[in-house]
Amino acid sequence: MNSHELLDELRRVRVVPVVSLPDVHSADPLGETLAEAGLPVAEIAFRTPAAAEGIAALRSRHPGLLVGAGTVLDRRTVDRALDAGAQFVVAPGFNPDVVDYCLERQVPVVPGVNSPTGVEAGLARGLPLLKYFPAEASGGLRLLDAMAAPYGGAQFMPTGGVTPHNLPDYLSRPQVAACGGTWIATAAQLIEGAFEVIGRNARHAVDIAAAAR
Repeated sequence: MNSHELLDELRRVRVVPVVSLPDVHSADPLGETLAEAGLPVAEIAFRTPAAAEGIAALRSRHPGLLVGAGTVLDRRTVDRALDAGAQFVVAPGFNPDVVDYCLERQVPVVPGVNSPTGVEAGLARGLPLLKYFPAEASGGLRLLDAMAAPYGGAQFMPTGGVTPHNLPDYLSRPQVAACGGTWIATAAQLIEGAFEVIGRNARHAVDIAAAAR
């Protein structure tokens, strides 16, 4: 998968569950729940020790699921993510070393930006999609609209503070390919095994995305 193919896939699903797996045993039921809900995608954050194993489990047991690695801060984590089978990499900021290493390894990378400087750095490297992060704390839609205006070719994935309440507004913007959401499968829900709740959250996100098309 290349960066443009990833962009096409994310435009199709419109919402990406951002997940911090508490343990590897949560991966299989999570993948099954998301697939059944019609949201076959997950960004597994490298914020817990289970991230790499969780990515590997999702890729082996749910081959139809699009699985990315999030919170990737250095080259070592890029290697761990790709060894586990991650299909794309997401970073909270624009670290040129991480971005360039991902390009060297030919894996789609979506670095975080919240300024024109970051957008230009991404466009200079030919990246078709950038993560707008932290979206709400940075200024929400007001900053996104202003920041995107000079860059007609840029596409964004707002993440951070996106909820079912503001998701329709974000998805209404033509420069927004998809949104990342942590509310769909929270760590507490995963620890409790609340997969019925996660399924409802995922189906609700799918319904919102469908209405916003």
